[in-house]
Amino acid sequence: MIRVQTLTKQYGRKTAVDGIDFTIAPGTVTGFLGPNGAGKSTTMRMIMGLDRPTSGTATVNGRAYRDLTAPLHEVGALLDARAAHRGRSAYKHLLALAATHRIPTARVHEVIGLAGLESVAHKRVGGFSLGMGQRLGIAAALLGDPQTVILDEPVNGLDPEGILWIRALLRQLAAESRTVMLSSHLMSEMTQTADHLIVIGRGAILADGPMHEVISGATRTVVRVRTRDVNGLSAAVLFSDVAADAPVEVVVSSAADGAVEIEGLTAEQVAGAAAAAGVVLFELTTREGSLEEAYLSLTADAAEYRAMTAAVKGAAR
Repeated sequence: MIRVQTLTKQYGRKTAVDGIDFTIAPGTVTGFLGPNGAGKSTTMRMIMGLDRPTSGTATVNGRAYRDLTAPLHEVGALLDARAAHRGRSAYKHLLALAATHRIPTARVHEVIGLAGLESVAHKRVGGFSLGMGQRLGIAAALLGDPQTVILDEPVNGLDPEGILWIRALLRQLAAESRTVMLSSHLMSEMTQTADHLIVIGRGAILADGPMHEVISGATRTVVRVRTRDVNGLSAAVLFSDVAADAPVEVVVSSAADGAVEIEGLTAEQVAGAAAAAGVVLFELTTREGSLEEAYLSLTADAAEYRAMTAAVKGAAR
């Protein structure tokens, strides 16, 4: 378990992490999201003992990383795939790490096979592609068979086969009741892999909860309907008994493609109201918000770096 309590990190006058609290429990893959400069890397570095907090604590299984007697057996991390000595082979790099914890050579061969590095195990790391470097970093993180795994952008540079491999690996680790913390900017991969999300922006926690709750709390779900009797449908859903009992205001709007979009009711409620009013429907679908939409909504005011759009650049000339 990873526990962060009132964790703060200041660099001079700049506050990179501002008194954050969260817990990452075993048995789930927890996604850690945020814009560039949000404090993600600083937080992970403090968990790993690489940066000292200004105040607050970050612990793994109740202890600070520096107090772990055999850290590779308790925490495996990939924070920088370029950390390996470029003049060493992948095998020698892993062998050197294993020697620090008396990890048997058999385990080195095991993680090399697990990461698909057999064909390049005796090649120098300096000649590795980005994807091969990522695989080596993941192999190193798993070397001590740790109960806690922290991976920063693990799919960076991986080919499609590698992406499928890392997805399956993370799900397997969680199924083994390990604690898995995953940072990535790829919303599609986070959607495929994570169970729980923590979103950080400008050093503060913006959201912390199960994936579906974070998405539903930051986006809107609409029921899309097509009918020839738009006015009849609008009256049916706005003035029906289900609309009066709905927990939120029912809103009916027209989409650009001619469909009607209804917020505040489920598809079943819309169908029931239409049937009661004798309105014939030709399409009835539910469109839920995506993780990307939720992320952009949550971080709209927390992005430190923004690219100028073409329109803005044109106006600036």
